[in-house]
Amino acid sequence: MKALVLNCTLKQSPLPSNTEALAREVVHAMEKLGAKTKMIRVADYDVKTGTKSDMGEGDGWPAILKELLAADILIMATPTWMGTLSSIAMRVMERINGLYPVKDDEGRPVTYNKVAGFVVTGEEDGARHVVTEIAGGLMDVGFTIAPQSYTYWNNGPGPGKAYLDSDFRKDWSKQTAKLVATNVVAVARALKKTPIPA
Repeated sequence: MKALVLNCTLKQSPLPSNTEALAREVVHAMEKLGAKTKMIRVADYDVKTGTKSDMGEGDGWPAILKELLAADILIMATPTWMGTLSSIAMRVMERINGLYPVKDDEGRPVTYNKVAGFVVTGEEDGARHVVTEIAGGLMDVGFTIAPQSYTYWNNGPGPGKAYLDSDFRKDWSKQTAKLVATNVVAVARALKKTPIPA
């Protein structure tokens, strides 16, 4: 069982990432369940604007896409900016859209039998909206959305501290992260046993 986490923070490495901190909770829980995990910080790659799987010379997306296609589970992790997903998360979704015409050896979309989960952070609310936007897009392309497959953290109304600087209700977010891991791994295992038919 392989899981890929795409951290769509706007910060390049090695800057601290609040989104990565919460995503790590999901990673640890998936690893305890036997999944091999990899996290990619998308901001470290030059992912070109577009909707094709390869936008030409210098495009960082093909390397990420290779990891995505090899994974059984995709965890989309993003901060909330202005009430919605980060611009990097939106770019990832646009590039994933390029998989629409791509089929596997049995004629199914290559995203069939892959499961998606979500991590969202932000100093203000908007997490449920962000999850809905990403889940709808991934489902449309062919991903399976596991039940209760997201965790989030926000600091309540108005500006406040970031995830790494606050203790506000982190226990709930961490506990929910374990539920995300349990559910996405369970659904991915079920699909391996009984795949969606061509």
